[in-house]
Amino acid sequence: MATIRMDAAERKRAIVEIAMPLFARKGFAGTTTKEIAEVAGVSEALLYRHFPTKAALFEEIQQIGCKVSTPLDEVDALPASTATLVLMIHVMFRHVVFGEFCEGPSIKTRQRLVLQSLLEDGEYARLLWQRISGFVLPTFTASVAAARAAGDMRPDGIAPANAFWFAQHVAAQMSQARVTEESVVPYSGNIDQVSLEATRFCLRGMGLGEQAIEKYFRPEALTAELVGKVEAASQAGRKAAGGRRG
Repeated sequence: MATIRMDAAERKRAIVEIAMPLFARKGFAGTTTKEIAEVAGVSEALLYRHFPTKAALFEEIQQIGCKVSTPLDEVDALPASTATLVLMIHVMFRHVVFGEFCEGPSIKTRQRLVLQSLLEDGEYARLLWQRISGFVLPTFTASVAAARAAGDMRPDGIAPANAFWFAQHVAAQMSQARVTEESVVPYSGNIDQVSLEATRFCLRGMGLGEQAIEKYFRPEALTAELVGKVEAASQAGRKAAGGRRG
């Protein structure tokens, strides 16, 4: 069988993708460089050539775990409004609960990494959520202000940062309950229905009025819009890659 040769960047990426599930199952402290090298099919010497320490490898995993796909970049770039606020919460649930717009490792692997982090020193989870906060919160906060100014949201609601994180907690717990083959939570209804209910629950909890929810929360239309963005981004990426190879 012919051996597939990789350049340095491809090999580094392959090591990271192999290491992520190992860290997710056994944690940072419980995963050895020897084990990572064996599963990756490389020597420890080659592993250290790409990553001088296990901490350096974990830092690369943190970077990958915090990446946000182009469709979410586009959502974040939308003007502040009630519609943008609703779309952001919808995206949050589709991404966190179902792993949509998630390149690379599965959402289950990502959630296991967070859970393992919380059982250890919490550093991965801390860095992940700090990066998400820096990326998302400015647009979310501005959209809350716009919704309040438009009369779509109570003016005396909770702080925008807390509203965002409370919604994230609901989505994350739903996702973590599904890291096993079967959800451990006996919801009433299928997970798609429950996710929609949870989204409305969070929108109401942060102070959005029923009329605004009915007007802007159109799940099928929002999902179709996001799928279109995903396909457009994928096509653009393939064209750019083709241009580089040419």
